[in-house]
Amino acid sequence: MSKVFLGLGTNLGNRESNLRAAVKKTDEQIGRVLLSSNIYETAPWGFDAENDFLNMVICVETDHSPSELLKKIGMIESMLGRERNQDRYTSRVIDIDILFYDDLVIDEKGLKIPHRLMHERKFVLVPLCELAPDMIHPVLKKTMSVLLEECRDRSRIKMIYPPSPLKGG
Repeated sequence: MSKVFLGLGTNLGNRESNLRAAVKKTDEQIGRVLLSSNIYETAPWGFDAENDFLNMVICVETDHSPSELLKKIGMIESMLGRERNQDRYTSRVIDIDILFYDDLVIDEKGLKIPHRLMHERKFVLVPLCELAPDMIHPVLKKTMSVLLEECRDRSRIKMIYPPSPLKGG
């Protein structure tokens, strides 16, 4: 079994419900959710949007390969109403990113692990530091805590929910 960290985000519809559904579907389709961070409200990153995002990080135990995991994530996003378009940064019902897959480093077309921009995004690093502050980034060779200290992202991030509302969906 492998340990995977996933970043979840949503800014359309009932955002808390979207996260709850994503965690539930992940548990059903990908593997047992071991840990979930608090939920944070954050401004959109890389674009302007009417609604703020809710973001969190979960740790999942899975037996899917990285490419199978990516397919499963796409399936879950579709099931929850995500519509893909050409714009890289847009509002969305749900977004699930692979942050880490064990300590693998993969750089293929369509699959980059660890997530290539996570160290630049406070909305990823803050919840990730709750779950694994001492985990070392396999490329940057720094802990999550150090990456958060060094992060130049100054956008606001506000904890709004503990993970308990997501249990038992």
